[in-house]
Amino acid sequence: MPSGDPVDVCLLMEGSYPYVLGGVSSWTHDVIRAYPDLTFHVVALVADRNPRKLAYELPPNVKGLTHVYLQEPDAGWPWTYRAAELFRRIETPLLQLQQGGGLAEVEEVVRLLAPRRPRIGRRVLLNSEDAFRMVVRLYEQTLPDASFLEYFWGLRALMGGMFSVMLAPMPAAKVYHAVSTGYAGLFAARARLETGRPAILTEHGIYTNERRIEILMAEWLFEGSDMSLAVEKKKRDLRDLWLDTFASYSKACYDACDQIFTLYGGNQEFQRRQGAEPEKLKIIPNGIDYAGYSKVPRDTSERPPTIALIGRVVPIKDVKTYIRAAGILREDIPDLKAMILGPLEEDPQYVEECRTIVRHLDLEDTVIFAGRVKLTDWLGKVDAIALTSVSEAQPLVILEAGAAGVPTVATDVGSCAELILGRADEEPAIGPGGAITPLASPLDTARELRELLLDPVWRDRCAAAIKERVRRYYDKKEIDRIYRGVYETYRTMPDRPALFGKAA
Repeated sequence: MPSGDPVDVCLLMEGSYPYVLGGVSSWTHDVIRAYPDLTFHVVALVADRNPRKLAYELPPNVKGLTHVYLQEPDAGWPWTYRAAELFRRIETPLLQLQQGGGLAEVEEVVRLLAPRRPRIGRRVLLNSEDAFRMVVRLYEQTLPDASFLEYFWGLRALMGGMFSVMLAPMPAAKVYHAVSTGYAGLFAARARLETGRPAILTEHGIYTNERRIEILMAEWLFEGSDMSLAVEKKKRDLRDLWLDTFASYSKACYDACDQIFTLYGGNQEFQRRQGAEPEKLKIIPNGIDYAGYSKVPRDTSERPPTIALIGRVVPIKDVKTYIRAAGILREDIPDLKAMILGPLEEDPQYVEECRTIVRHLDLEDTVIFAGRVKLTDWLGKVDAIALTSVSEAQPLVILEAGAAGVPTVATDVGSCAELILGRADEEPAIGPGGAITPLASPLDTARELRELLLDPVWRDRCAAAIKERVRRYYDKKEIDRIYRGVYETYRTMPDRPALFGKAA
């Protein structure tokens, strides 16, 4: 159980704030700064114990920063009492969490591990003979046709992450706010179970969908997968193990949370399919500093036509499609400049692959990797932005560029169509603020960008439309007011008993 005076809000962040720039991290930093009278504690769920450099200076109302190392649980003692019995009892909920379980199974794991903290750790839970015997039993029950070696290391990674979350210190807080499901959502479920305090969730993108993309692309999970052309897959494989486990964590988080927020209606359908109770669901879109971005001056000097992709250079952003689109576009606009504005350090191999394509297409003078930049210094020099991502939620860059009067060409993912073309309830209709394209289509991306660059009347019309849409629906001042009400509701809620009694 947590000790000490509670903060108002404990933010649960997986692989993002305060170490990764942009996106969810930017949103989180803005939330903390929006409420200087509230106190926050940040739980950063990160992969390992390697040193990390803060991407954001923590505001003074952040009173604590706790790390959970998903790949490296604390070592703990080399033994625990009645170890064989512990593994026999924990085996069933672990098995069910691999096959569509939820909060009840998480509760049972918490019951079994709580009395052994802080003594128990990876030496017992992952490295002991009893742990190995349990893994063998789970293998025989779930994937007996898979490679045991691959199953062992895959399950070890999954269990390491879960045990890290189950054993980590629990900051005292009046409300626990997860900013994704996954391991952050699992921590929120544990917090609700152990403390009885409210838990809420803001799901920007659907975590299970994003993990599905990553898992299906993961070469290290590829061995043994069914590569036939059959319509129906014949056997469950390691990828199913990962996907089903994360689906279970999402279900546990949905069940534990008092309220579930997301950015647009399309996400709610996914949440319902994964078991979220409809009465808990509410839409709160992202907001941006409209007043600030709308004041960015336009550079009207003689300069080359300029487009930009704003974001991390990682596979999910599909930067390669953007580069190929720039190559097509340069055929009609020889002096084109195609900027890539975003961090380059997250996936060095992918960055090098992108640079190789640039060299292969002879685009060194066209495509410019600018790295991290202050966006307001660049938006005035950009005529249109492109977003070629294979997955997004509600991209802030569309809103930020839109407030500065820059239209967007984006793939049809997340809420991009809603942001650019308008919501169904938009009254009166504002008109398009750019264009929507299919996934992985350099030709379509280039064609829509060409229209914006070569037709100034059309570009100005789109720029005016997206600017008005951001002003009307996505001004951060209004969004901050809504979240203020959410925090007040839950942090002032009377204490409730924990969902389970005395731990076993």
